[in-house]
Amino acid sequence: MTTETELSARHAIEDKRLVRAFSYIGGKWTGATSGETFAVTDPATGDRLGDVASLSADDSAAAVDAAHAAFPGWSYRLPQERSAILRAWFDLMIAHKEDLARIMVLEQGKPVSEARGEIDYAASFVEYYAEEAKRPNVEGVTSHMHDAEVELWLEPMGVAALITPWNFPAAMLTRKAAAAIAAGCTVVAHPSAETPFSALALAELAERAGIPAGVFNVVTGHAPTVVPPWTADTRVRALSFTGSTEVGRILYRDSAATVKKLVMELGGHAPVIVFPNCDLDEAVEETIKAKFATSGQDCLGANRIYVHREVYDAFCEKFVAATKALKVGVGMDDPDIGPLMNEKAVAKQEQHVADALAKGARLACGGERLDLGRLFYAPTVLIDVPDEAAIMSEETFGPVAPITPFDDEQEVIARANATEFGLVAYLHSLDPRRIYRVSRALQFGMVAVNRTKVTGPPIPFGGVKQSGLGREGARLGMQEFMEIKYVCRDWA
Repeated sequence: MTTETELSARHAIEDKRLVRAFSYIGGKWTGATSGETFAVTDPATGDRLGDVASLSADDSAAAVDAAHAAFPGWSYRLPQERSAILRAWFDLMIAHKEDLARIMVLEQGKPVSEARGEIDYAASFVEYYAEEAKRPNVEGVTSHMHDAEVELWLEPMGVAALITPWNFPAAMLTRKAAAAIAAGCTVVAHPSAETPFSALALAELAERAGIPAGVFNVVTGHAPTVVPPWTADTRVRALSFTGSTEVGRILYRDSAATVKKLVMELGGHAPVIVFPNCDLDEAVEETIKAKFATSGQDCLGANRIYVHREVYDAFCEKFVAATKALKVGVGMDDPDIGPLMNEKAVAKQEQHVADALAKGARLACGGERLDLGRLFYAPTVLIDVPDEAAIMSEETFGPVAPITPFDDEQEVIARANATEFGLVAYLHSLDPRRIYRVSRALQFGMVAVNRTKVTGPPIPFGGVKQSGLGREGARLGMQEFMEIKYVCRDWA
């Protein structure tokens, strides 16, 4: 097993203690009782970064024991005390941003500027919920009886289980954990086995910030082993998951017997709609961002690009030129596009491109693996893609952009809505009436108008249909981990 010190020294991590190879349970760094480990590799090079403890189902259940034991003390703390500890966690994340970003690049592969941006984004949720921790006040309600006073109290639910993905290994954890901890809950978290080091580094900083033992537990291993004890345990009152709709359905089913509160951010299949009365250069620039950020491995990533026929040729020409200008490389060289996460991800790009071409699409650029390494796939543009192509109904999660023309507003709204997903849609137009009509008609939880970036701590992030349940971020994100208690006091 590669030691933490060896790994940090090899990859120039300044604070050696941020690299951890063990789970964090009950305030202790814990290996698997069996001694089992799993390997974590650099997607850019294939190099083995190190081995991390692979915990058993019994080990995972012990994390719930720790969280359950810590809940009474943590929930009893004054909100101001929880706030101060979260603020200290935020300060430590910012102070160690460079090391956290480097760890992320090594295990996830994204360009280092994107990794730095993610650390800022991840820390912003901790800062936000440090403030929100002080605000879940008692709400007065006008009584319906002359001799009674009515109040509604918000109270923490208990133990919250958090399951986070590999594409945003820091931000998805803090967006969930900071909200739950601010609410007064305790947490058991399972990071993806492909990117555990980022979560473990955050656990190290949480410990330094003064989060008490048992409040924030990180359990490494493989999801089919780690997670079932949590879905079956009645002490786990809430489960928050970010990942595929397919896995979300499994967790939904497995949590039914214990009737948990579920918060799920699932798959997306975002349309981009470009109308003729838009700033075409801006539309191209923003669609490039929406498609290729995180090498296309983003649930918010543009997956279908609909362009009005009046500007179709001009848009395609500009978009292809911009795509060809993207630099592909190793994350620490700060390219525009890094490697994909695994072989399965690359194979999906190949399958979607082959299927689209077989059904009549044309390849404008890309469409192949690159010599940089086995997980590098060229930024690709397909034009004249028919709706029957798999890429127009399945999430690609990679750097392949399909473009297709449309003729009128009602037609494109119907095509954009013809999906089981409903996370985000992108709209480009300078007509305020059209913006209003189309924004109202699109069946998505979020609509971005003439821009790509819409997320952040103050907004309720989430989708409709099979893109998820509940919301993350904003005050609503903390309330997902709280119960409403109704108190009626007799004044007679």
